[in-house]
Amino acid sequence: MRKKVILACTTCGSRNYSTMKSNSSADRLDVNKFCKLCNAHTNHRETK
Repeated sequence: MRKKVILACTTCGSRNYSTMKSNSSADRLDVNKFCKLCNAHTNHRETK
């Protein structure tokens, strides 16, 4: 089963993206995405 997770920018903290994640992985998702507020590609991390 997959669950929905929210990704937040590590620089400014804005929650820009949502995606699906497998329940079997225990690690937090960390993806390089474009942030509209920072106007740059930054790391986005899964929120709690």
